[in-house]
Amino acid sequence: MSATPEPDPIVPYASPAAAGGPEHVEQAVAYDGLLLAGFGGPEGQDDVIPFLRNVTRGRGIPDERLGEVAHHYRHFGGISPINSQNRALKRAIEAELSRRKIDLPVYWGNRNWGPYLDEAVRAADAAGHHTLLALATSAYSSFSSCRQYREDFARVLEETGLDGTVTIDKIRQFFDHPGFVTPFVTGVRDAIAGFLADGIEPGEIRVLFSTHSVPMDDARRSGPRDREWGDGGAYESQHLAVAAYVMSEIVTDIPAAADVPWQLVYQSRSGPPSQPWLEPDVCDVIAGLPAAGGRAVAIVPLGFVSDHIEVLWDLDTEAMEAAAEAGLAAVRTPTPGIDPVYVAGLVDLIEERLHGTPASDRPHVTNLGPWFDVCRPGCCENVRAGFKPAASGIAP
Repeated sequence: MSATPEPDPIVPYASPAAAGGPEHVEQAVAYDGLLLAGFGGPEGQDDVIPFLRNVTRGRGIPDERLGEVAHHYRHFGGISPINSQNRALKRAIEAELSRRKIDLPVYWGNRNWGPYLDEAVRAADAAGHHTLLALATSAYSSFSSCRQYREDFARVLEETGLDGTVTIDKIRQFFDHPGFVTPFVTGVRDAIAGFLADGIEPGEIRVLFSTHSVPMDDARRSGPRDREWGDGGAYESQHLAVAAYVMSEIVTDIPAAADVPWQLVYQSRSGPPSQPWLEPDVCDVIAGLPAAGGRAVAIVPLGFVSDHIEVLWDLDTEAMEAAAEAGLAAVRTPTPGIDPVYVAGLVDLIEERLHGTPASDRPHVTNLGPWFDVCRPGCCENVRAGFKPAASGIAP
């Protein structure tokens, strides 16, 4: 009797376990390399404009407009901290893998600045590592935080000619994994406890959970098409669910925190005024807090994994200045960075895929998770460019 033929893969560039398009890959995969995929950032004044050209390639933005963003980097000597943070994260992941006796080399590559993703994939191939598991340094679902990485994986495999040799699967979006969320719980708890110790009443404290704004059209298309998300798409829904969980956890320890108002706010928009983006802006909200009875504000960088330039400028500089002008006591809570709980959580996510952990056994703190291992059709479309080939998901 002849063997039943394997079905044609519907997920390109994938390992055999993921190629059929399951939502969760529940079989062990012998990955032989981890691809740590970052955004990248300039490391000197001469790098700033070339870096911004890379970030905005294909959008026809002139250098004069790029200069409006460049001064954020130039304020810090033209150096984004994101590369040094990813170097530290790579070392921390390697140490945790070693502690668990997991032999998995880590290759680091960026989308927009060196070391580039193609360099990392070529290095893996040269070392004989062809079944890669990718970890993108972004926790949520949207074009720029998920699908664009997947498109870059596909582009790199095609451009290097390794598409028939190397496969790339991607770790699920980890917005509600306890390893990612716990550092935020700790930071907000400490901020509220500090304000209360200073004699500020719970109703006078505000918690602002801040994330990167995106165009409304892109937000609506974030996440899979077979769910109703509302105008903010899965991107906004995920942030709201995590923020609600953070506050509920704090009430357990500090009952008075039940009377602390909170909301989701946005930062770092870069589009023209005529294009609708997710609102409200963090600085606009801060300016209005005194009139609403606010005396103190905790600014929580919920959308970010480390203290890169948009945290240092938009929050530590502009938002804190707005709080000072409004006469508010203000604290910016930490990002996960290389918090041991966060790093351990990332390695837990790696082990999920190494062992094929059933979805029912995967930790998550909201009812939206655990998120998909293989992105669903039409997930996180780029309105400007449409769908391009992408790894780690069912086409388009």
